[in-house]
Amino acid sequence: VAQDKDAMPTAEKPAAVMTGIDVLAAERFEALAGLRVGLLTHKAARDRQGRRTVDVLATAHGVKLVRLFSPEHGLGADREGEIAGDTDTATGLPIVSLYGASKRPTAASLQGLDAVVIDLQDVGVRFYTYATSMAYLMEEASRQKMKVIVLDRPNPIGPAGLQGPILDKDQRSFVGYFEMPIAHGMTMGELARLFNVENAIGADLAVIGLRGYSRAAWYDETGLAWESPSPNLRRQEATVLYPGIGMLEFTNLSVGRGTATPFEILGAPWVDGQALAKALQRRSIPGVRIAAADFVPRASKFVGERCSGIRITLQDRRRVDAVRVGVEVAVALRRLHPETWASKDLIRLLGSRETLAAINAGKEPAAIAASWQAGLDKFRTLQAKHLIY
Repeated sequence: VAQDKDAMPTAEKPAAVMTGIDVLAAERFEALAGLRVGLLTHKAARDRQGRRTVDVLATAHGVKLVRLFSPEHGLGADREGEIAGDTDTATGLPIVSLYGASKRPTAASLQGLDAVVIDLQDVGVRFYTYATSMAYLMEEASRQKMKVIVLDRPNPIGPAGLQGPILDKDQRSFVGYFEMPIAHGMTMGELARLFNVENAIGADLAVIGLRGYSRAAWYDETGLAWESPSPNLRRQEATVLYPGIGMLEFTNLSVGRGTATPFEILGAPWVDGQALAKALQRRSIPGVRIAAADFVPRASKFVGERCSGIRITLQDRRRVDAVRVGVEVAVALRRLHPETWASKDLIRLLGSRETLAAINAGKEPAAIAASWQAGLDKFRTLQAKHLIY
């Protein structure tokens, strides 16, 4: 049960949640005894002592770790773009990249394994690709009749609940594996259960669940140390805003990559930042403060160019609907820069043609958000069958 932070003595810190790898260790790795294991993971997956899951399993008594798999951003969770196979310098184990020429594991890459273990720190957003990599590995493991064990971790933005439109079925892709909202409110273990049944994967799946975890806990209320799961999600504040600001990045905007605060700043050389800030300030959007900002990205879009735009400061994460913030920005841009803002590729992460059409028509953001409710209610019913916590 989550404690009331205000009622806690100021010197007291929240008791650390036990993640799946901690629970597995406490159970003396019984689930993996005698098995030849492949592990899909990255450096953000650590135990309570700060050790990588790779190193914990590589030295675990009775466990034979023989191969590693890495998702987008690589085993170090610090790279962009396609990644080739490699070797882990600490353990000498081969790494099969699932973000290279192919994003699906091959039958050959699973040869000789009895089980695959998945331990990835996710961020709770549909278009963040770790859940898809997990699902693709589950699909191939199911075909090979091998066990799948997911070591669960908290959803950092779980208390934000469900946000955004449901993915259109024909928009399924590597950045949209299943028809669910942009912020889905589930842990990776819960997603694995949902995908396995609702997408008919049929894997021999076991989830090693969290202990001491409450759905009401934000990441900094779990007692676990923050470890960036990818190069541009460096702060928990950015992770709260990511569902709505990240959603915009396939349009002709910079979302702050190449700055100190990705997903907390956005703009472009063609944006009138002062006008955009004033338009959004008039909206009185709950939980955030918006101010005009100029910046020069050092990477990604508009490298070395001065961009005008806005800075979004998180004031009360309990009141923020990040996807609604993204829609507010999109509608304001459509009204201020109707000829310049290129929204065609917004569909890739937004995932809903109906919502895109409403944005392009300049509809009221509150009405756009209200249009998601029936889909969210339906998903909530489906989701409930697979929740663990």
